[in-house]
Parts: sequence; C-alpha cells; structure tokens
Amino acid sequence: MDHSPSALLRPAGSRLHLGRAWLWLALAALIGAGILALLLVLSRTPGIQDVFPLKDFFRAALIVHVDLSVLVWFMAFGGLLWSLSSTDRCLVLGWAGFWFAVGGTVLIVISPFFPDSHPLLNNYIPVLQHPVFFAGLWLACGGFVLTLVRTLFTAFPPKPFGNAEGALRLGIFLSAAIGILAMSGFVTSWLHHPEFLEGQALFELVFWGGGHTLQFQHALLMAVAWLILLDALDAPARVSPWMLASLFILAAAPVAAMPVLYALYPVGSPGHVAGFARLMEAGHPLMLPLIALVILALPRVLRSPASPARSALLASLLLFLVGGVLAYMIRGVNVVIPAHYHGSIVGVTLAFMGLAYVLLPRFGYGTVKGKMACWQPYIYGGGQLLHVLGLAWSGGYGVQRKVAGADQMLTTLPQKIGMGMMGLGGLIAIIGGILFVVICLRAMSRKSA
Repeated sequence: MDHSPSALLRPAGSRLHLGRAWLWLALAALIGAGILALLLVLSRTPGIQDVFPLKDFFRAALIVHVDLSVLVWFMAFGGLLWSLSSTDRCLVLGWAGFWFAVGGTVLIVISPFFPDSHPLLNNYIPVLQHPVFFAGLWLACGGFVLTLVRTLFTAFPPKPFGNAEGALRLGIFLSAAIGILAMSGFVTSWLHHPEFLEGQALFELVFWGGGHTLQFQHALLMAVAWLILLDALDAPARVSPWMLASLFILAAAPVAAMPVLYALYPVGSPGHVAGFARLMEAGHPLMLPLIALVILALPRVLRSPASPARSALLASLLLFLVGGVLAYMIRGVNVVIPAHYHGSIVGVTLAFMGLAYVLLPRFGYGTVKGKMACWQPYIYGGGQLLHVLGLAWSGGYGVQRKVAGADQMLTTLPQKIGMGMMGLGGLIAIIGGILFVVICLRAMSRKSA
C-alpha cells in the first residue's frame, strides 16, 4: 500500500464530493477577490487614481477583498484538505459546514451594496458595520467551525509516526486544532472585551488574539502543500516519518501559549496585545526546519521537468521568505506592514494554487499542463513580488497604509516610484490570478483521462 504524501490525493466517494465542493468555493472566493483587487490597485496607482475617483469605494472593497482572499479562500482550501484527511463519518456535519460557509460568503459579498454600511479597517478580519455583513461572517465562521470539529473527530491519523502519509495527516489535524483555538479566541475576545470600546478599536481587539493564532494554521497547511508538491515532483523530502511528524508538532507548539495568554492577560490589556505580537515573532521561526526540508530538496526540484506544480512551489517559497524577512523591517505604521503580510499570504496562496493543479486530475477533472499553466505561478508570483517590493520601498519613505487616492500624499519622486511599482505589480498579479482561474475552469470542464 502506498503511504507517500500523494496517497492523500486519492479520494473516493463522499470525500471526493466534499473535497470538490470546497475547491469550487475556494475558486469562487478567489474570483471575487480578484475583481475587487483590480479596483483597489486602480484606486492607489498614481495617475490612474485621478481618472477613477474610487476613494469612497476603496474601504468597502478592501474589506470584502481581504475577507474573501484571506478568510474564505484560505479556510475553503483548508476545508478541502480537512475533508480529504477525514473518514466518511459525520458527513452531515461536513456538508452542513460547507453550505453554511457558502451562505455566509454570499452575504459578505453583497453586504457593501446595502445602505449605511460603515467600513472598519481593523486587522485580520476587517468588517462592515451592517447586519447583513455580520450575518454572513457569523454564518461562514459557523460553517468553518463545524468543519473543524468534524476534522478533530474523524481525521486523527492512526499511525502519525509510521509513514510519510501519517505525518502529513498529523500536520493537517494539527492545523484543524489550531483553527478551533483561533475561533475560540474570537469568541472569548468578544465576550470579554472592555465595555467602553466600540467601532474599529473594538474589532481590532476582537480579532487580535484569534487572528494571530490563525496564521499558524495557514502556515502548517502551506507546509503540507509544499510536501505534497515535492512528492508529486518526484523530489520527496528526505526525512523519516518520525522526524517529519516531530517537525509539524514543533511548528504548531507555540500555539499552546494562546490559552495561557488569555488566562494571564485581560482582553485589551497591554500584555494581551503585546503577548500575541510576540507569539508570532517568536513562534513562526519554528517553521524554519520545515522550510529547510523544501530548500534541501530544491536541487532535485530544479532538475525535474517544467510543470505548474514546480513553478508554484518555487514561487511560493520565494514569496513566503520575502514576507518573513520584511516582518523584521517594520518600523512604524506604514505600507511595509502590508508588504510583509502580502508576501506571506501570497506564499500560502501559491502553495494552494500548485496543490490545486495536482488535485484536479485526482478529482476526476482534466490534467493541467502546457506553457500557460507553467508560467501562471511566475506571472502571479512575479507581479506580487513587484507589488510587495513597491510597498516596502514606499513604506521606507513614509507612505501610510489603508489610504487611497489623494490621502496617500505622494509628494516625492521615491514615493511615487514605489507606489507605481506597487500598482504595476498588482496589475500583473491580477493577470496571473485570472490565468489561474481560467486554467482551473478549463480543466474542470473536462474529465480526466
């Protein structure tokens, strides 16, 4: 029996149908986020921002874009992996979680079109203060929670240290456990926040602890995707199953501090805020051994034939490392901050894109191949790299974050050059994102050989 990482990608029956459903939701979220990203880039690009006065639309579009691309896309792809790793038990719970997530996503998307929706650009899960948006957010998160709970009951690997497949299943299981902790953090912060807080300050705090925690889930799932891609490229990580499982446990271990931080520091206190920031700073470097496994496999990856999976793996690794380096260059509140997290989340997105290419024929769809598919990750990743470097450059010259149009106050040539790089890179990345969707939809329109 095959116990390689790719063994996870041979779903059948109910797991196949549920995995397909989550893939469709993930793609739909990416399509919506891409459309909004085009408008966001235009609203911040020198010259174009004066032709298209989108300042009033910017904040509402930014909120829905972020929630689709960072919450729904990531959690839907997580739902896909959690479904593949689970057994056939509790299927009603699995499908209920999926349809709740679909309904919530629809409400989030339509919420900006209702009157009197007030945008709040808080971190992690920005919100529109409108009942339709909140109903959508609660419904979607409820669906994710149902999926995570089902995973905890049905996905623990019987032999987590016995083979590579078991180690990977352990990584997926740990990501679900982290997801539950993050969701519980949102609820705890909501129930125990200081009563005097309201507006953006309130939701900044509500999503602070859980938002920091959720990043560990995304990072673990990215590592799972990387290892599956290595296996698909005939360049598997050269490490024992016991060591691989141990590295997943090491990467997840910092999250054990999350409930301790809630117990020690009241929600909203300086210790609470600083503690979660420190958790990310000190905890994410424990991902380095997993990253090292991928770096050590690069010579074999580079010798493998050109393929969409190879392109996605290389681009993902580069963007994630750039995002990590920029995290240590943040000084003050400027666009270096979005440069950092764009690099990191695009690294995760590219890993998921590559995994989607590998999954499509295993799901009964057509095989992804050809020059356009091989170049798509480089176009998307290259555009995002230019976007990130433009933001980082502009941040060094004081350009503030979460503003658009004339509010950016681009008065010097270096500021304009940096934001021009950002705009050009964003447009190139949007083209790359559109190509990904087109390639996937073309493959999903035909059956595998």
